[in-house]
Amino acid sequence: MDEIIEELRELAEEVPVPLELPEHDDTVEAEEAILLPLPWEFRHYLLTASDVVYGYLEPVTVSDPSSHTYLPEVAAMAWSVGLPRDVFPICEADGGYYCMDPEGIVKFWRGDFDNEQWDSIWLWVRDVWIAGGLT
Repeated sequence: MDEIIEELRELAEEVPVPLELPEHDDTVEAEEAILLPLPWEFRHYLLTASDVVYGYLEPVTVSDPSSHTYLPEVAAMAWSVGLPRDVFPICEADGGYYCMDPEGIVKFWRGDFDNEQWDSIWLWVRDVWIAGGLT
């Protein structure tokens, strides 16, 4: 996990208005807004690496309610188009959503779930976000 965070930070792009890392209270507010628990590893990701901007993927954030990546807003949109209510989106992409279940398993959903899955947010970050880069 630490190696993945370090690699992600090395790849981070400079942006005019940088994102901020959330406080613990921000994660609690987002959790209460979506009425689903945030798995520990995902909460850790939010608190340590959700300020990184890299490539074309824009994972959800919880520090700024006015952001287009704000988890409760992204979740409301995803659920309105049919994403099952027992999972929440972590990133909108390719006409669907990478989403997470309460156990922390990440899957891709576009009307139905793909067979591919990642056992943690960190594996998804490594295999999808970092590996996908700027493509």
